[in-house]
Amino acid sequence: MTEDRITLKRPDDWHLHLRDGAMMEGVLPHSANHFARAIIMPNLVPPVVTGADAIRYRDRILGALPEGAVFEPLMTLYLTQETDPADVRNAAESGLVKAVKLYPAGATTNSASGVHNFDGVRAVFETMAEIGLPLCVHGEVTRPEVDIFDREAIFIDEVLDPIRRATPGLRVVMEHITTSEAAAYASEGGSDLAATITVQHLMLDRNDMLVGGIRPHFYCLPILKRGTHRPALIKAATGGNPSFFLGTDSAPHATDTKENACGCAGCFTAPVALSCLAEVFDEAGALDRLEGFVSLNGPKYYGLPVNHEQITLERGAPIQFPEAIETDAGAVTVFNPDRPVHWRVL
Repeated sequence: MTEDRITLKRPDDWHLHLRDGAMMEGVLPHSANHFARAIIMPNLVPPVVTGADAIRYRDRILGALPEGAVFEPLMTLYLTQETDPADVRNAAESGLVKAVKLYPAGATTNSASGVHNFDGVRAVFETMAEIGLPLCVHGEVTRPEVDIFDREAIFIDEVLDPIRRATPGLRVVMEHITTSEAAAYASEGGSDLAATITVQHLMLDRNDMLVGGIRPHFYCLPILKRGTHRPALIKAATGGNPSFFLGTDSAPHATDTKENACGCAGCFTAPVALSCLAEVFDEAGALDRLEGFVSLNGPKYYGLPVNHEQITLERGAPIQFPEAIETDAGAVTVFNPDRPVHWRVL
């Protein structure tokens, strides 16, 4: 590593939305360009519920890869009230499935089939604890009386901590954390607990989304929080704690579905995620810890080997962000933090 150039083990993305069909075919190359592997979210319509569903979805992803691309989709199952613990065990022991995803019903995009009675899926949690299969958690309560900016902190107290206490040994990934409370909880949770952090939550707060006009391409769930939380997230990401690693939560939507009266939640960050992260770590004086966050900590938690390939970034004049990518499902606007970013992937 020099002052203006860094070389890293090829990164992985531990939280990625690829969608399906024409949208997947359009966005997949942008993740495969930079990332060797990704935990693939199962919230399709209908969702990826069984091992058989995961096989079919994996095959569609592999079939959509550009010729010569090297990218491994790490499959997950969508937890529902009807999930069969035996199917989870079989899918995990076959090597196909690397995690199960918990969506509280109604929490985010395509989460209507999610869990509403956590006691009703206790047998699944117990099976997962027995075999060491991680539970990836969208950590928000969904009761209508709870303010959207408070959903994550309340979820930790009311749902996540009781689940972990009732199921010793259950390995949990708190996905896309957004608050100082979540960062503190994850940092103190021991070897069974980890957390992912997104690009947008490291770079932006709710003022960026709302002041001077609504910016729909900054709208995501969990929603951007008060600016006082962002320093805690940056400290968690750049501090060298192996409990924290990258999950972009890159979530493509056609631009016209974001820019309307009831816009979709999600930031499409895949093409620019590494450049943005290098900027964040550079500003924090922590470039030497970027590799841990994007390339080392995730494989360690998931029990997978670190990638042998490498990727290089170089600092120079501010990069020009692409406005959008074109897919057969419509144009998808690319995340742009509206600030200079000086690092580009070579």
